[in-house]
Amino acid sequence: DGEWGPGMRSKGVRNFPKQLTIGAVTDDALVFEMGQEIGRQCKRMGINMNFAPVVDVNNNPSNPVINYRSFGEIPENVARKGFAYMAGMQQERVIATAKHFPGHGNTTTDSHHTLPIINADLSRMDSVELYPFKQLINNGLSGVMVAHMHVPALDSDINSVTSLSEKVIKQYLIDSLGFKGLIITDALNMAGAATAGLSTDVDMRAFKAGNDILLMSPSITASINTFKKAIESGEIPVEMLNAKVRKILYAKKWSGVFEEKLPNPSGLLQELNTERAEFITNKIFENALTLVKNEGGLIPFYRTDTMAFASISVGTNKINRFQKYLKAYTGIDHYALRKDASESIFDAMVEVLAKKDVVMVGIHNTTTSPKGRYGINTSTIRFVNKLAQKTKVVLVLFGNPYAADLFSIDRLKGLLIGYQDLEVSRGGAAELIFGGIAAKGKLPVSINAKYPAGYGLVTEQIRMKYALPYELNINSELLKSIDSIVAAAIKIKAMPGCQIVAAKDGKIFYKKSFGHHTYFKTREVEDHHLYDLASITKIAATVPSLMKLVDDKKVNVNGKLSDYIEALDTTNKSKLKVKEVLAHYTNLQRWIPFYLRTMDGGKPDPEMYATDSSGIFSVRVAKNMFTKPSMQDTMFDVIYNSKLKSSKRYRYSDLGFYLFKNLVEEVSGTRLDSFVTENFYEPMGLNSLVFNPLNKFDASVIVPTENDTHFRNQLVHGYVHDYGAAMLGGVGGHAGLFGNATDLAALMQMYLQKGYYGGMDYVEPQTIALFTSCAFCKKKIRRGYGFDKPPLSAKAKSIPCKCASPKSFGHTGFTGTMAWVDPTNGLVFVFLSNRIYPSMTNKKLMTEEVRSKIHEVFYKAIKKGSATKTRSKYSL
Repeated sequence: DGEWGPGMRSKGVRNFPKQLTIGAVTDDALVFEMGQEIGRQCKRMGINMNFAPVVDVNNNPSNPVINYRSFGEIPENVARKGFAYMAGMQQERVIATAKHFPGHGNTTTDSHHTLPIINADLSRMDSVELYPFKQLINNGLSGVMVAHMHVPALDSDINSVTSLSEKVIKQYLIDSLGFKGLIITDALNMAGAATAGLSTDVDMRAFKAGNDILLMSPSITASINTFKKAIESGEIPVEMLNAKVRKILYAKKWSGVFEEKLPNPSGLLQELNTERAEFITNKIFENALTLVKNEGGLIPFYRTDTMAFASISVGTNKINRFQKYLKAYTGIDHYALRKDASESIFDAMVEVLAKKDVVMVGIHNTTTSPKGRYGINTSTIRFVNKLAQKTKVVLVLFGNPYAADLFSIDRLKGLLIGYQDLEVSRGGAAELIFGGIAAKGKLPVSINAKYPAGYGLVTEQIRMKYALPYELNINSELLKSIDSIVAAAIKIKAMPGCQIVAAKDGKIFYKKSFGHHTYFKTREVEDHHLYDLASITKIAATVPSLMKLVDDKKVNVNGKLSDYIEALDTTNKSKLKVKEVLAHYTNLQRWIPFYLRTMDGGKPDPEMYATDSSGIFSVRVAKNMFTKPSMQDTMFDVIYNSKLKSSKRYRYSDLGFYLFKNLVEEVSGTRLDSFVTENFYEPMGLNSLVFNPLNKFDASVIVPTENDTHFRNQLVHGYVHDYGAAMLGGVGGHAGLFGNATDLAALMQMYLQKGYYGGMDYVEPQTIALFTSCAFCKKKIRRGYGFDKPPLSAKAKSIPCKCASPKSFGHTGFTGTMAWVDPTNGLVFVFLSNRIYPSMTNKKLMTEEVRSKIHEVFYKAIKKGSATKTRSKYSL
């Protein structure tokens, strides 16, 4: 009895979606794949017959027994889904059993407890209840389960029961409809069948009516004796018995029973809970999500920086995946509220949330039955309706779509049906709201006259989504080796912890955090925690700012820096070209230890630093450490007047990016951090990418870097590690940016998508192409325009693994970070760590080539693919 797979009756086996959820899917091929996978699971368990699919048309919202077990109220949709499910199972030689003939959808009573009656005429039944059965029968259905109901249109005898009626089974199902497959009764111990009299009488009547299999007889031993006597007396012709036995034997032969061995229990759960099963389940939920209301095209949110968001999950006291996934797309405040909370708490929450521009309300912990309003109490309904009068509310119902009519839908700005309250639907709903996936689902049943069955709005995908490796044909077994690489690195103290994100074709298939903030192991690394990105600042802040200015025709990469920085005109750097500095093809010094000029006796000079801020010492360098605003002018004077090396060649230098900070600020008239935030981070919803993170985040979510004993004499926590950037107040063109791996991956994805992300164009495609190309390949310099690229020689040691293509680009950071993009296979790879904790002398991350090894695993997993992945063709 596996309507949603063997997991319906077997512990430890993954459940597939309920049929009402499946009814919302517009891609019937997914239903076929589900049926096929359910068939495979059945075969692996030694099961050759499954009492599914349910093809009852649920045209009665008050139906207490079918309801969510139905594909919906549209007969054609029920027939299509039923056929796809049936065809998938039967391809695996599992006998599909359509139920509950002649249709149990339009009842208000449960045949488990009484005898339901359907009073519709035959014409109406033919176009509604019987329609799916006829379609499946005409297309090779192998089994039918007959319900316990009274249907006068098929058998007008008083209190006739369809499962026991010759008129229903022999005359109509077999003779009129021409069904030649197995006919099974619904369970004969149900009250609906008991109206026929004694249990032995029920069994005999069911047999004579035309059933081949009598399910769950109330009295097996007594019935066998009764049957023997009936055969001996001639009441039952032996030919009738033989015909049914022969029919069953043929069905067994077709299903392969006689050739099969007993199933081996070894490794059973692993073979049942496959990646393919998980993939199919996820895709069905993703495709089923139904956007019912979207006033003003609010969803997906394009500019997340123009609104203040909040979310609340009602029916739970925990922040769940729905809210965590929302947070992955933008800054958002989260709340949770038990549905049994007092009215005063509900009212107080209304006042708190009313201050936000948009509130996503998730309704959780509901029931499937219309009894008791699907488990949604009046306090919850009142709360949602009241909140919707004060601010924009997007209601997400993780439950039966019928329940949506309990709320004042006209007051809502958005309504999304998630169907089931599971992790997969929670995550998918969040992705849909922010455009990680498109809205495709259609209501399988009517909410009300305004939102009938078949209704559903469509949106587009505009941002990154989450996907299983299987979906992208990536070998997940190989990905498991990343755990051991990271564990080994943490064990030898190459780093206390890290974040890793990998995406292919705009889909994040790997996202994991490891270890702790420090070796004291007091705080585990979580996905939303922030790392000091170090030199990745160059490509994540300075380079996009320059790209924007190039697009606006305010900067020319072939021009000179002195064209934009007036102070350079009279220096030895007046002829430095933008392109050369971006590619590190200059005669600039590698770096200047500015901090040494501000030390006195090994300690910060009190003439230059103070322990608290004042009118003079207003620039924060670190905790309880401030300097004068004039420090920045002094530092740039040092750069302007610094000596040049004798020859121009590839020489990695931070000094050029100090100068680019000035260039951006002089040309744009805006601080670098403000410029890149306003033009990129805020509109893209990259909430974690920020300079001076303590101005926005609590220290608990920021990973510390070095225990600095050279300059600041403290654990650097929430302040930029780079000494020069710290002296500039935390904002440098070469360092200073913080963020998490997810947001950084989204920025890299924007580069991969040629400047497009989230429904907006941020950089012109030709500008992306220029900046990510090799600037001086003829001079055997690998660098792009700010971006690093793979070595030109295969023998050279490489931070990106040797698998990376020549078209790939990215950057690494001193703190132990890396962000890399490969357009040849659509791979985005981000690795963040604090390898310099507690000391920057720790080089184990580099000597052990941890980043390159992990990077290589992703290439190998993509190349080898998933050995188990097979997609079947389907057509109706």
